[in-house]
Order: sequence, then C-alpha cells, then structure tokens
Amino acid sequence: MARLPRLDLPGIPQHIVQRGNNRLPCFLDDVDRRRYLHLLRMALLDTHCALHGYVLMDNHVHLLATPPEAGAIARLMQKLGRCYVAQFNARHRRTGTLWEGRYKACLVDSESYVLQCMRYIDLNPVRARLTDDPLAYAWSSCAAHCGQREDTLLTPHPAYCSLACPGSNRTDTYRCLVYQALSDDDLIAIRSYLQQQRALGRDDFRSMVEAKTQRFAGVRPAHRPSRGAHAGRK
Repeated sequence: MARLPRLDLPGIPQHIVQRGNNRLPCFLDDVDRRRYLHLLRMALLDTHCALHGYVLMDNHVHLLATPPEAGAIARLMQKLGRCYVAQFNARHRRTGTLWEGRYKACLVDSESYVLQCMRYIDLNPVRARLTDDPLAYAWSSCAAHCGQREDTLLTPHPAYCSLACPGSNRTDTYRCLVYQALSDDDLIAIRSYLQQQRALGRDDFRSMVEAKTQRFAGVRPAHRPSRGAHAGRK
C-alpha cells in the first residue's frame, strides 16, 4: 500500500525529526555536527525555507522550518540528507543507510504552538540529561533565541518576534519561557502529532488544514481499546 504524502502547506511551519537508523548515532564528533550545519545552510538557501529552531542530538535531529511552497521541506531534507550521508560515510569509511527511513514532520499552528515547539526543541538536551542549562548546549538554537550568540541559520518567526514588549526584549522573554519546563500534556501533544505527522494547533487550524488538504489532521489513539473496554458501554 502506497504511503500517503505528508501534510504540507506553503507558509505553515513544520516540526521535523530525523533519526539515526536503529537509534545509532548520526554524529560522531563536532566535525560531523559542523558539516551538518554547513549543509543545512546550503539546503536552506537552495529551497528558500526559513529555519526557526534546531537541535542536533547524538542520534537524531529536530528542525522547525517554514516552506515557501509545498514540497520545499521535502527537497530540503532530501538534499541535506543525501549530502550529509555521503560525507559521513566517506569520512568514517562506512557504507549503507544512516537515517531511519523517512523523516517525520507535522504542521504547526503559527501562534503559541510555534513557541511550544521552539521550547521543545531547545530543551531536548536537558530532557536527555546532557546538560542542566539549555543555553550551554552548543548545537541548538537556544543560545541564539536567548541573545547569547548570533546564528545566521535562523529566521525569527513572527511568534518569536511578538515576544518583545515595553521594558523587555524578546530574548529576555524567551529566556524566561525556556527555563519553564513544558507540561506533560504539551509534551504528549507535540510527540503525538509529530509521530502521526498531523497538524498541531487549535481546532480551527486543523479544520483549515483538513479543508485544504482533504486529509484528516488530528491524532488517533495509539492503541485500539481491548474488547473488554467496551463491556457495558452503549
């Protein structure tokens, strides 16, 4: 059975994850990480996608990006993935696949949900217990979002820009947000919508996505209830 295409709309941010095959590392050292970011820059320029957040973990990558047109994210990931695998294999004298199948991506509502995904991405190293301070992790967008360094890979999303308010700039406001752990409900929602490649956001956002794509945009239960769970129900 053919796989359904991903939900994909121009101008709508996508939360993307790509994992190493069998959960094996896709970065062995900082040279690999620098090469990946260089190739990411080239792919962004080639496809005109706007990158709003990223984190490079040992065995997976998270990106938050907005495509200018349908299909641009797929071209971005294809170009980036192929070039990186070729260089990784040549450098480490290996052959074969590096990634675990296709990348996964979900659409993200352009209001508070974008900020939730940015925080989810920037806090990945903390949840993985690689650091206690997300700003100290060198391979994410967190330090740039918090005003600690420049990062020309990034294009600020309007939701991030709107954090600026009288008496406080957006970097200070985001820093306060990023030090607040996401709730369990937010974590479950982000992971579920990403795993099922749906549309994370408000009900009216999902309705808009469904109307434009003619596809279901919500998440389905992870498991069907057992027969016993229906006993006594009418």
